[in-house]
Amino acid sequence: MESKKVLLIVEDDLGLQKQLKWSFENYQTIIAGDREEAITALRRFMPSVVTLDLGLPPDPTNASEGLATLKEILHLAPDTKVIVVTGNDDRENAIKAVALGAYDFYQKPVDLDILNLIIDRAFQLEQLEKENLILNKNIEEPLKGIIATSKPMQKLSKMIEKIAPTNVTTLLLGESGTGKEVLAKAIHNLSDRSKKPFIAVNCAAIPDNLLESELFGYEKGAFTGAAKQTKGKIEYAQGGTFFLDEIGDLPLSLQAKLLRFIQERTIERLGGREEIPVDVRIICATHQNIKQQITEGAFREDLYYRINEIIVDIPPLRDREGDAIVIATALLKRFSEENNKNIKGFSQEASQLIENYSWPGNIRQLENVIKRAVIMADDSILSHKDLDLDLEESVEEMPLNLKKVRELAETLAIRRALAYSNNHVSNAAKLLGVTRPTLYALFSKYGIEV
Repeated sequence: MESKKVLLIVEDDLGLQKQLKWSFENYQTIIAGDREEAITALRRFMPSVVTLDLGLPPDPTNASEGLATLKEILHLAPDTKVIVVTGNDDRENAIKAVALGAYDFYQKPVDLDILNLIIDRAFQLEQLEKENLILNKNIEEPLKGIIATSKPMQKLSKMIEKIAPTNVTTLLLGESGTGKEVLAKAIHNLSDRSKKPFIAVNCAAIPDNLLESELFGYEKGAFTGAAKQTKGKIEYAQGGTFFLDEIGDLPLSLQAKLLRFIQERTIERLGGREEIPVDVRIICATHQNIKQQITEGAFREDLYYRINEIIVDIPPLRDREGDAIVIATALLKRFSEENNKNIKGFSQEASQLIENYSWPGNIRQLENVIKRAVIMADDSILSHKDLDLDLEESVEEMPLNLKKVRELAETLAIRRALAYSNNHVSNAAKLLGVTRPTLYALFSKYGIEV
């Protein structure tokens, strides 16, 4: 059953209070008789719409108390739609209230049908704004599977968005476990090739003597056991994206053939003579130091300059401030669902350990740690002991007071607080040193869902 929308009525006239409460029974109607009661109700019930009589105690003939109440409501909950109700001869203060941020005004004597219409419209606008926020959030965060709250990863995400629509050959550099294949898929999914295949080959995972036939395919009879013509992975990527992972492990003997394919966009199957044109977007990745390999004669310099039209350096997890706890929270939810476990969150000590640990194995290591902890946990909250990490590798705890951080750090601080409090909004607000309405306003501002 859908819960009723919350309407706060701020009115000091007892008779009018009863009349209004009875008239708006389709809503969860909360009544407040003065400024203090109004702010208390705002904090507790978070109403989307408020009707506010400007003539409040201690002096109902003076609109100053009502205007001060309006300012405080909008300060605590900026998205709240406030409809001010004034006396028949007080149009000036009604206009002043709208200038301060009120949604609309209405003059006494109250016509309940018209006021009901104004309130309905205010609720509809509030709902449209929420839907628009969600839509904008989806538009602004197209990199599915990538969590990028840190500044380096936000910068990288913008770079990926610019690269994706082109056909430029891209080289992804990063330590093992940093998510190179995830980023390659993001480039593919944002390109006009997204409906075509994404084919990945890991050079380090296939024996050297099989890698050529795996990449280029072979003709019937090309070697003992070649019973039929077989396409290679490059051909299967036709029209789409071919991702060559760990290219730094590609044998020198194959580098010349790969170079020719990249230059000509044609291949020859093993044992064949026919040149086969292939239209693919090429993305390569490695954790190796390619320039050092060139110096040592292990990698062709001409191939290097063919695959690095654009280089994307992926930062290790230890350099992505704030990402570890956010990623861990997402992994916790996923593994809890997959393993039918009721794990609600991390203890504060566990959250701090996740955030401050060096993570030498990057996201892959974090994924394995969280998965194991979820499977082995006996309680609904994961402790630092469940994580089974070396406490000596963690560093000094980062501060968590919202007043000490600036605009670029607000999202990070909020996500930390939510992680530490297991998504308990009131406790998160206490950690941050702000009120619940202020925190909800920040949720809306940054598109954070709880």
